[in-house]
Amino acid sequence: MFEIAPHPEIGQGRPRPLEGKRLLITGVITRRSIAFAVARRAQEDGAEILLTGFGRGRRLTERAAKRLDPVPAVLELDVNRPADLDLLTIDLDERWGRVDGVLHAIAFAPADALGGGFLATPAESAELAFRTSAYSLKALAAALVPLMSSGGSIVGLDFDASTAWPAYDWMGVAKAGLESVNRYLCRDLGALDIRSNLVSAGPIETAAAGGIPGFSELAGSWARRAPLGWDPRDPRPVADAVCFLLSDAARGISGQVLRVDGGFSAVAI
Repeated sequence: MFEIAPHPEIGQGRPRPLEGKRLLITGVITRRSIAFAVARRAQEDGAEILLTGFGRGRRLTERAAKRLDPVPAVLELDVNRPADLDLLTIDLDERWGRVDGVLHAIAFAPADALGGGFLATPAESAELAFRTSAYSLKALAAALVPLMSSGGSIVGLDFDASTAWPAYDWMGVAKAGLESVNRYLCRDLGALDIRSNLVSAGPIETAAAGGIPGFSELAGSWARRAPLGWDPRDPRPVADAVCFLLSDAARGISGQVLRVDGGFSAVAI
């Protein structure tokens, strides 16, 4: 099975731009998750991290966490449960007293909201896709703002919402909503020195991607057409960009969507 390798520069005395940062990382399901690559890179860059998981999936997160050094704790968090968000704020306050940044790597759409049946999708499924994949960015931000009294960085994972992708359907609509939520967070949190940005990544072979119809064909065309090339098995370029946005080097950037896609979005198909 493909496994995310440590960054090749580790151990060569490179800077640690996240030294002393306390970061919450959501979305680690397996070692192939983009969020796992972010967690590993953040640790290599000097951050202290905590992960989140929920329900039966929490055991998968805890298993993946054991491949990190040091092994981080995994907190219970279902972003669609207000009580979980309230408890998250309390738990983080007791553990750390502050949070410097968070990765929002949360998305879900029911099967009938994907696969090409756009017109047949019931409202309930479209609403669940939006609530879990877009509104949750606001919900998570609201839970963490009280712990970001000295400022902070919110980073979410995105997929290009400017195009109607085959089979992506209501998840594409939810991603468009996510991009709008990001802009409004930029507006409302800037006075608190809290930044909000998204990283729009090319297709990466994760457990979640396996549930998207036609993903393999999309990833194959991406690899052929991206000017820089694209390896859908390697999330490290995406993780590097996320960690940049979590660092103080990105202190003047907010409300943006950083495209990490091998240049695919810049050229005509």
